[in-house]
Amino acid sequence: MTQLTPSGIRRLEQQGCSAEDWARILVADEASLKYIRNVRFSGACTIGTFAKSFEMPGGIHKHTGIFNATLHNVSIGDDCCVENIKNYIANYDIADNCFIENVDIILCDGPSSFGNGVEVAVLNETGGREVTIHDQLTAHEAYIEAMYRHRPALIDQLKHFAAARVAERTSSRGTIGSHATIVDTGYIKNMYVGPWAKVEGAGRLKNGTLNSRKEAPIHIGYGVIADDFIVQDGSSVEDCTTISRCYVGQACSLGHGYSASDSLFFCNCQEENGEACAIFAGPFTVTHHKSTLLIAGMFSFMNAGSGSNQSNHMYKLGPIHQGALERGAKTSSDSYILWPARIGAFSLVMGRHSSNPDTSALPFSYLIEKKGETYLAPAVNLRSVGTVRDAQKWPKRDKRHAEGRLDQVNFNLLSPYTIDKMMQGLKILNELEQLSGPTSDVYAYQSAKISNTALHRGQQLYRIAIQKFLGNSLISRLERIDTSTAESILEGIKPTSTMGHGIWLDLAGLIAPKESITAILDEVERGSVTSAAQLNARLRALHAAYYDYEWTWAYDKMLDYYGLYADHITIEDLIAIVEQWQESVVQLDRMLYADAKKEFSLSAKTGFGFDGTPHTAEADFEQVRGAFESNPFVTETMAHIERKSALGRDIIAMLKQAL
Repeated sequence: MTQLTPSGIRRLEQQGCSAEDWARILVADEASLKYIRNVRFSGACTIGTFAKSFEMPGGIHKHTGIFNATLHNVSIGDDCCVENIKNYIANYDIADNCFIENVDIILCDGPSSFGNGVEVAVLNETGGREVTIHDQLTAHEAYIEAMYRHRPALIDQLKHFAAARVAERTSSRGTIGSHATIVDTGYIKNMYVGPWAKVEGAGRLKNGTLNSRKEAPIHIGYGVIADDFIVQDGSSVEDCTTISRCYVGQACSLGHGYSASDSLFFCNCQEENGEACAIFAGPFTVTHHKSTLLIAGMFSFMNAGSGSNQSNHMYKLGPIHQGALERGAKTSSDSYILWPARIGAFSLVMGRHSSNPDTSALPFSYLIEKKGETYLAPAVNLRSVGTVRDAQKWPKRDKRHAEGRLDQVNFNLLSPYTIDKMMQGLKILNELEQLSGPTSDVYAYQSAKISNTALHRGQQLYRIAIQKFLGNSLISRLERIDTSTAESILEGIKPTSTMGHGIWLDLAGLIAPKESITAILDEVERGSVTSAAQLNARLRALHAAYYDYEWTWAYDKMLDYYGLYADHITIEDLIAIVEQWQESVVQLDRMLYADAKKEFSLSAKTGFGFDGTPHTAEADFEQVRGAFESNPFVTETMAHIERKSALGRDIIAMLKQAL
């Protein structure tokens, strides 16, 4: 970079440019000065070369350069186009190949951390569970900071980690990364705009980070207003969405006028039309409806029906209540829950529930309102085709780039976390039956009622799922060990990891043994883990070891469930477990098959075949929805029955051969 020559200064002045002090204006090449017109300079500015053109939609080419702008303490890299800045750009470093056009103002005013360090009052609007956001935040770190307030020393360390990252990111100059685009946008203040980000038509962006990268660019669309925020790579915020004090994780989509304040959205969330306030939206939290409000709740793998609502205010001490829908829970249209409440994993909430239910020990249930009361149907969601379809689609809908994923997401429907809940649930149902008698019409649990039919069906479904999981784990183990002799089999199935015993937790997508998580948190408190990056690395390693730890847990539970002893287990015992697994898999698949068939029933064809006969309705339905027998889910279910039956026969034959 060199100072301008007298001839260069004269040329710029002839092209409508001016400067407070030309000596502070440095250029890379005076040959590019012809592409600088009507520009006012102040402070220290550096200007790169302008040798290329941008090809615009429609085939128009715009040569790089600076046109109609006011610049104060700005550095501009090579081959940028900066044009039609209504007010000014101040205190910014603009990297190579950026396109900035028709913008009101871009400024950095004093030292800023660009959204890093903002405290989000999640779950409790009045405070007490604040999460300090930063550009390396994961769902799991946020979960710990929000939910482990009973460990103040741990929280202090997490706050220290965040403060260190804030210090690293604090600067008196804003940044616009290479290949970024900012067009038709209003007010931009104290922003870090990462490489390849595209901002089109936003209204206001203030104190934020767009953590974009070439492999996963960020898009900010028309009418967006965002204050005190961080958006991670691969995400989009569109169509007049408003966010304030929010963190938006990787590959999220917010649009269609969505409104959110004091909320965290982690990877692959889709939020449209509705409203969020003080929510912890774990991975794959989805809401699409204008009438839906999510407030003061924790969710993950969740789908909110239209008109879903919660209340955190009892008009006494303020909006202090919170609740949780554990992973995979859904709400139907017009559902309502009065916080505090806790809904078990993979449950469905229908109707209005004001009795503060806690069904966390009864996963895969339906909560149904009948005449103002909450009725619970335990385990019935295990046989729902929708539950299995959800579990299959989540991995396919993970839009994150393969490299650099922050959140460690376990997609398993059946895991030590859910199976342990089922075992608790089965114990609860058995105790209810013993206390009230097997012929009682209704059983009372917490603030809900369970019908006789629902209780016995729940017992059956929990047993089937438990047997399926234990069999799955055993077969997976057998496929990885030496099975040539009975001795090698019995030795090979013994766990090789000491981790995995006891309770398992779901840390917003990461499923892991409580003892392992506790050990890591103890290290954080002792100072052995000294940064957010180190904490994330430890949690990532924990996620990678899931299947080793899972077998440790499953082996313990298998012995306990079937009444076996480690020193006396036999090949015959293993054969019996595989046979029960085979029976459970087929039984559950046939239930799913029957549930799917309901979608092709006569009542499902209502509204088809307008202006025709019943035969027309049948033909119309088949053209739109296809035939039941050829439905992809149905054919896959039948193929799954065949595959698992064959696998069971093969495993049993192998075990018998080892006798």
